Amino acid sequence: MDFSGTQTIAVPIDKVWAFLLDVNNVAACAPGFQSLEELGEEHWKALVSVGVGPVKAKFTMDVTRPELQEPDFMVVKARGKAPGSAVELSGKINLAAIDEEQTRMDWSAHAVVSGTIASVGARLMNGTVEKLTGQFFDCLKTKLQAG
Repeated sequence: MDFSGTQTIAVPIDKVWAFLLDVNNVAACAPGFQSLEELGEEHWKALVSVGVGPVKAKFTMDVTRPELQEPDFMVVKARGKAPGSAVELSGKINLAAIDEEQTRMDWSAHAVVSGTIASVGARLMNGTVEKLTGQFFDCLKTKLQAG
């Protein structure tokens, strides 16, 4: 599955970049986020609980940021397992200053979901991803624009 979008954030690009660099800020906005453990530089273990329709799963995720180009580009990769399910994600974020006070964020993500959560929740997957993505960006904007 592929997803993408554009967000306009009423904050200067350097503040958006600094926020995104702090993995704790990003994790706090991730729906279902439960815990984060640093394993090394740009490498974390995260525990995330997700529900797709009637199927609920708690994924242990191996998360890395293999590419950073300050102040406007990053790549995030994650692989996760839950009992009977697995997920592999990769995402890209491009930032561009609209002006001194606004930043445009173009993002794209590719996800491969397998196992129970994929077979039972397949037709609900797109709607669930859209809902969770919306919650994430609402949180991100609220925290950035308030701070």
